Amino acid sequence: MRRQKKSYPEIISADSPDYSRRAAAVIREGGIVAYPTETYYGLGVNPFDSDALSRLFKVKQRLWSKAILVIIDDIDQLSMLIAEFPEPYRPLIEQYWPGPLTLVFPALHSLPDLLTGGSGTIGVRMSSSATATAICKASRIPVSATSANISGEPPATCVADVLRYFNETIDLVIDGGENASPQCSTIVALADGAIQTLRHGVISISND
Repeated sequence: MRRQKKSYPEIISADSPDYSRRAAAVIREGGIVAYPTETYYGLGVNPFDSDALSRLFKVKQRLWSKAILVIIDDIDQLSMLIAEFPEPYRPLIEQYWPGPLTLVFPALHSLPDLLTGGSGTIGVRMSSSATATAICKASRIPVSATSANISGEPPATCVADVLRYFNETIDLVIDGGENASPQCSTIVALADGAIQTLRHGVISISND
């Protein structure tokens, strides 16, 4: 008797008690997980795994030179990513983290070039999404948070969008329903010691 081919990707509801454990296992094994955030659905991989990052770029059809943002669930995880902490970021973190604010830090030299896009910097945010935070916490490492879409296409706001873009090319989808009014995270960097908004999003940051 012919065995029925397993359907991919696996889909688990965010209401399931073990979704974060399952997602963390896939991420730590080098897989790709689509999960809801406070903005759009994101694609999560182990950011220290160059093979997983390479696969992520391929499924997104993303330019190799474009850096990948990551989320953390605890401020202590910054030490796994950044070479120094810019003091002008402290009040922004106190006011907006957890939340849809991505800060661009000087990156550790040990990070994969695919993660930083060869820029020497790394974009990080602490997510306000309970689902994203639980996955990151269960993984015990930062997790990539690049939007779930083919590059140039609108980011996914629901599982149907994720499947339309990726189907069997990813390993797991965490179904958190539809993001009703999604916007991208705001991205902020330092230029000559001054705050500069690189991408406008949910949070409005003054550059003064």
